[in-house]
Amino acid sequence: MILLLLEALAALLILVFIVWWTMFSGRKGGEIKPDDDAEKTQKKDNKDD
Repeated sequence: MILLLLEALAALLILVFIVWWTMFSGRKGGEIKPDDDAEKTQKKDNKDD
């Protein structure tokens, strides 16, 4: 029984580590800005909806 609890705790810790890693390990300069042409195309596509 204790072995199952330890295994569940280990799985939970791994899950928390993966979530933390994906949240806080982004690009140092932030997100890459889209090109002006790509931005205009996206705005045009959104108007069609």
